[in-house]
Amino acid sequence: MPHPVNRTLIQEILREAVMRCLPKTAALDAAAEEIHRSTAALRIKEEIIRVGKKLWERQYVDGNGGNISYRIGQEYVICTPTMCSKGDLVPEDFSLINMDNVRVCGDRPHTSEVLLHLEIYKAVPQARAVIHCHPPHATAYAITGLVPPGNVIPEQEVFIGPLAITPYETPGTQKFAETVRPYAQKHNTILLGNHGIVCWADTVTHAEWLVEIVDTYCRTIMLAQSLGSPIKNIAADKIADLLEIKRRLGFPDCRLDESTAPAEFRLPASDACGVNVGNAANEKSTVSPQEIENLVAKITAQVMELLSEKE
Repeated sequence: MPHPVNRTLIQEILREAVMRCLPKTAALDAAAEEIHRSTAALRIKEEIIRVGKKLWERQYVDGNGGNISYRIGQEYVICTPTMCSKGDLVPEDFSLINMDNVRVCGDRPHTSEVLLHLEIYKAVPQARAVIHCHPPHATAYAITGLVPPGNVIPEQEVFIGPLAITPYETPGTQKFAETVRPYAQKHNTILLGNHGIVCWADTVTHAEWLVEIVDTYCRTIMLAQSLGSPIKNIAADKIADLLEIKRRLGFPDCRLDESTAPAEFRLPASDACGVNVGNAANEKSTVSPQEIENLVAKITAQVMELLSEKE
């Protein structure tokens, strides 16, 4: 008696065969398209939209200023477009780029300043989200070349810590991006000389928190200095207590040994919506996931028809 034909098994075999026969770049592009249209990617885009509105409402960005990105998996980054207000973002605005700054999905040109984000992702494997913006009080320090004093407010010490400041370079250039390289591993918030700030975190929302914390801190320091009395520092032993809290939370700090950061704060080897996509392709393929599925369905139907004729 013949065994019953398993349509699902035939489809799985055919799908694997088709993927093996495709050029590597085509298979990678199909995977990238799947990621770009995934439910996980949509949730990230919606989070970026919410954060963009907060940045705009709090006047941390103006005009088309600022940019936001999220690293989805090891090889891809979702990022905001060029020439777009962060208060007006919609899901269709976003691009998916690879770690070589090649746009693999999306219709709109992406921000040129994503080079800055990529430098941080390369330097800090646990970084998942990056925000660059221009909050006025923090930027005031950046344009004067000054760094606000530390050891004053607990939240600043725990969530951010000492601030670094970069030399000025032309925005959107590789030289500009490389200015953060010496600081990114030990500082999750960096002042960009004559420009603004950049923050990285494990989520887009948490990166936005850092923007709020640092600008509020800079504003508070300015107000305190205007009172004419010396600012009182937190005692050294109390700073040590805050650093121990920071160590347990896994936040970076130039005063801590990063090798003690919790393992759960590290980026897993494969985290691209459940798909290990390998290295991104530089060429654009015309083969989409839907075309592959259509081919598999067509061949499966023909196989099933032939098998039914033999019964």
